[in-house]
Amino acid sequence: MRQENRMPDPGSDKKVSFFPFHAINEFMTDEYRQQVIRTVLEALPDLPDEHRQAINKVTSRHVKIPGFRNSLKAPLAIRARITIEAFEKHPDVVAAILSAWADHQPELRQTVFNLLAARGWELLPIDADRKKLPGFLTFWPKDETFERIHEAYPSAHPDLMVPENDVSLMVVWLSGRLPYQFTENSSER
Repeated sequence: MRQENRMPDPGSDKKVSFFPFHAINEFMTDEYRQQVIRTVLEALPDLPDEHRQAINKVTSRHVKIPGFRNSLKAPLAIRARITIEAFEKHPDVVAAILSAWADHQPELRQTVFNLLAARGWELLPIDADRKKLPGFLTFWPKDETFERIHEAYPSAHPDLMVPENDVSLMVVWLSGRLPYQFTENSSER
């Protein structure tokens, strides 16, 4: 399941491990996965073209609904159920859905980005196309936990009431990391 890529530094012999995007399913409850997918599919008509096209492309490729030649024409409830199955199996489906989900919540995206940056995380620019990454990095800062982030978020933004699952998912998406291997090396943050 894990793939390794050489780091771009030609003087370094380090390898960086990635989990494919669909590995996130190990960290999500079924109910929350369904909520995220349904939120994105309901928002699809209002999303920017890049997200609509990406989701339509992976839907056409991976979401096959009996009785519909074109899965995009299926009712939302049916399409959501079958999309969940594709989300569990195909990294490109996860990347398209999570990218749209994050962009659909600009205030949450910005506040989580600011929180992580203030905590010393090395992040790609907020508007980077994370769908192009090979997956999630497997290392996570040793002293950071979701609990600590959940404690820090309302302190930094007391006026926002955001479910912890949304904050956690945004942390994972923006950082490009899953909490699998814990490291003290700040350059790996």
